[in-house]
Amino acid sequence: MRTSLLTATLIAGALLCAGAAVSGEIYKYTDADGNVHYGDRPTGDPTEERLAIVSRGTDPAAVQARIEARQERDATREEARAAREQEAQAEAEEQAAAAGRAAKCQENRTRLQTYTESRRLYREDENGERDYLDDDAREEAMQQVRDLIDEYCG
Repeated sequence: MRTSLLTATLIAGALLCAGAAVSGEIYKYTDADGNVHYGDRPTGDPTEERLAIVSRGTDPAAVQARIEARQERDATREEARAAREQEAQAEAEEQAAAAGRAAKCQENRTRLQTYTESRRLYREDENGERDYLDDDAREEAMQQVRDLIDEYCG
């Protein structure tokens, strides 16, 4: 962005120094091989013709307006690109969260199936020994898994 601003400033400065209207003589001629040439001095070639070209000075205000319009257009494009990137990132995060929820859903469904099909449920204590659950504790554990299923699958 700084480079384009610096370039625009240099161009505007050069145009201010360029002067107003310039009228010069330009000559056009075709050589023996059929190549067209242009020059600012007559050559005396029989095919030579003088071109009526008038060059006017550039309006610095118009140049500056075009530069500012281009910078505004570039900024708008950059903002749109950033917004698209943000949307894509949000969508990717949402998809990752949905995949995580789906995995937790499946994990808890499998756990509930295991709890339902098992005769006895147990938890390991800190010594690695099995602590078997009574019917109330088993029902409570199954209810906790059902609640997780509702949370992740629902």
